[in-house]
Amino acid sequence: MDGVQLLLIIGVGIAVTAVARRHRIEPGWVIVVLAAAASFLPGMPRLELDSELILALVIPPLLYSATRGASFAAFGANLRAIIYLGVVVVVLTAGFLGWLSTLLLPSIGVAAAFVLGAILAPPDTITTVSHGHEIGLPRRATSILTGESLVNDATALTLFTLALAAVDGAHTTWQGGFRELLHAASVGLGIGAAYALVGLFIRKRLGNPTLETSLVLLLPFTAFLTAEELHASGILAVVMAAFSMSVNLTLDPKHQYPGGYLTRLQEEQVWRVLDFLLETFVFAYIGLQVKFVLDELSEDGDPGLVRTLVAAGALLVAAILFRFVAVFALFGRWRLRHRMALRRADRDPRYRQAREARLQRRRSRPLPPPTTKETVLVSWTGMRGILTLAAAAAVPALTASGEPFPGRDAIQVIALIVTLGTLLIQGTTVGWLARRLRFDLAGEHAEEERLRSRGREIAAAAATTPATDVDASFEAQRLALGRAVHEQRLTEDVARELIEELDLQQAAHHTTPGT
Repeated sequence: MDGVQLLLIIGVGIAVTAVARRHRIEPGWVIVVLAAAASFLPGMPRLELDSELILALVIPPLLYSATRGASFAAFGANLRAIIYLGVVVVVLTAGFLGWLSTLLLPSIGVAAAFVLGAILAPPDTITTVSHGHEIGLPRRATSILTGESLVNDATALTLFTLALAAVDGAHTTWQGGFRELLHAASVGLGIGAAYALVGLFIRKRLGNPTLETSLVLLLPFTAFLTAEELHASGILAVVMAAFSMSVNLTLDPKHQYPGGYLTRLQEEQVWRVLDFLLETFVFAYIGLQVKFVLDELSEDGDPGLVRTLVAAGALLVAAILFRFVAVFALFGRWRLRHRMALRRADRDPRYRQAREARLQRRRSRPLPPPTTKETVLVSWTGMRGILTLAAAAAVPALTASGEPFPGRDAIQVIALIVTLGTLLIQGTTVGWLARRLRFDLAGEHAEEERLRSRGREIAAAAATTPATDVDASFEAQRLALGRAVHEQRLTEDVARELIEELDLQQAAHHTTPGT
């Protein structure tokens, strides 16, 4: 029956998504609501899968796909803001919501309360970024939110793992947790880089788009599971592998090879399909649990249904407000220190000279702190999403001692309500907020168009004459664009956009009759 349910989930998800997008409604929200309603149908069996299986099958490919389109240069330029949001804010949020959960649901215990805090901590900012052009996000806000989405998942899942271990009776401290986080991050990054090197070596020697795509599809699962076996961060292993593979295969001349354009075009469509299938599954799976967890909460005297719903409402409000406070506090402190440094430079010539010398030694000047408008927008993009639902679904039914996991049903209901609440409250209003803030994007758009024109000129100058090999001409244009990125004459985003145009033109050339 589970197999039939899964097939029905996918089939209904396709239809629901088509209708939702036609009416400009977030499909995930609709799928969760419909799945929750379906769980109340008479005779509907409960679909339950192994918790570790859910986490291992869903998170790696979704994160790999999201990382593929990220700009490494933009990530580095905004690293300070990304670390603030993806590490500091997530840790503070998990701690605050965990502490609040101990007050609202004392019966589940402190360790389980911090499991809930870790589940609710990371926002799904990549959903906002995917609609950035539609809602008018400035380029820097997009870069910050993209980077945050890649880092906060690793932070939250590491905290989630530590909290689960505490429920199982493992002794954990803040100092031990910090060491565990450093170990998990460093080993995970190393594993991801190692697998990317192996993948780059093998891929161009396969000579077949189907085999090459299959290799890349295996990469996130292999990196994730290897890292988890070594008690490292599988999430960071996936992020590093995705960064290394995508940047090198697209922009590094050493990793270009004939026929690579076919694989890139095929991969793009494969990842889109896989993203859709996995997101549909997670939203539907958690929705189908609603009736059953509500029944169990009703039968269970403590925490009980009413107390759980009250706690869910309080945690929803707390999650939204706490992100505002944390983001404004951290970015505000950054702006204050920046202003103080500028004032000191105006008063003290020696300090100004030393500061300028430090900046000149860097490859590029560090970006200033986010503006107040950018801070407001980033603060409002706290929608919870796939990771929160997947982590809630991955809470085991039993602890290591064989006892029922304390508060598991309450945790899943709260995760669902907080996710739906943030999607409804923030997800439907972030576009309106961006318009109300009236970002001046004319300069950004003009700069992007200028870079596109420069990129097309660079590609055209590298093209060979029509009498020579056409494929060699396309390869020469792509290599020229890659060199332009390394020489900082083009941005990664523009170069990738133009390389995709070249891939399509080359594919069209070979499918046109008579060519």
